[in-house]
Amino acid sequence: MGDVAMTVPVVYAFAKANPDIKISFLSKPFFEPIVSSIPNLEFVAANVTSEHKGVMGIWKLARELKKRGITHVADLHNVIRSKMLRTFLNLPSATLDKGRAEKKALTRENDKNFTQLATTVQRYKEVFDNLEFKDLVPEVLPKPNKAPAIIEFTAGYSRKWLGVAPFAAHLGKQYPLDYMKMVVEGIDLLNKYDIFLFGAPSEVTILNNLSDTCKNVKVVAGALKFKEELNLISQLDGMLSMDSGNAHLAAMYGVPTITLWGVTHPYAGFTPFNQEEHCIVSDRKKYPKIPTSIYGNVVPEGYEDVMKTILPERVIDKIKATI
Repeated sequence: MGDVAMTVPVVYAFAKANPDIKISFLSKPFFEPIVSSIPNLEFVAANVTSEHKGVMGIWKLARELKKRGITHVADLHNVIRSKMLRTFLNLPSATLDKGRAEKKALTRENDKNFTQLATTVQRYKEVFDNLEFKDLVPEVLPKPNKAPAIIEFTAGYSRKWLGVAPFAAHLGKQYPLDYMKMVVEGIDLLNKYDIFLFGAPSEVTILNNLSDTCKNVKVVAGALKFKEELNLISQLDGMLSMDSGNAHLAAMYGVPTITLWGVTHPYAGFTPFNQEEHCIVSDRKKYPKIPTSIYGNVVPEGYEDVMKTILPERVIDKIKATI
């Protein structure tokens, strides 16, 4: 989800700069709301678990795409499926350079090359550069009007709106829940913010426990459809997130987004778009192997508590200074 959200500033800039070019955006069906507001864009669903599964499924997808009159392919994914698709389409194309060697050097334990790599948004822009669509300036989506469901959901919430997304795909980049509870309670006591907690429906109980002593908190998880959640995110005054998808969804609308980093690091290039100044990283002096991986799925022995070097008071102060 985060990868799709990071394409938005580039694809939106391309659409604005080339209003005469039709864009067919191919991705998994669930992600359609992320790009649906981009002008002159038609979403094409890749059903990779059913009709487009396997080699024959990709062949079928290629045939469907050819009927749309596609002339060029921007491969912003660069995985086996997209490589097969490009082969079957046999059209002029450009492919994402994921910088695998650079990222391996950044994350290796010994002889680490600790340096800032190109951001993912920059890498997406380079794909369009290589298709001769140069000089794009990535930009955020305009804030949409509040959807009726959001007007109803937020009735009576008149303070600054702060989103909090406390979960991540891997525990190596998830802030300890006891610390997050202290952050939520501390922000709630300020009585300046309405706090919206984001997560999956299966995480509602945890979110309720995070906010059971609070007055100005509302759990979003399980209460809204994904399209409605996006509309709410676009209306926020700020977002607090892990190195995860919700951070990128907020940033694509230009929402000030504070991110907390564990065994991953902004140098890998996954900082939310234009939010570099809002990253809070774990202590590399104490934990010099950071970043230990790109995805947060490698936690060396002794690195289980790296995020406890980010004290709740520091997070609260950052929110107060930013939002």
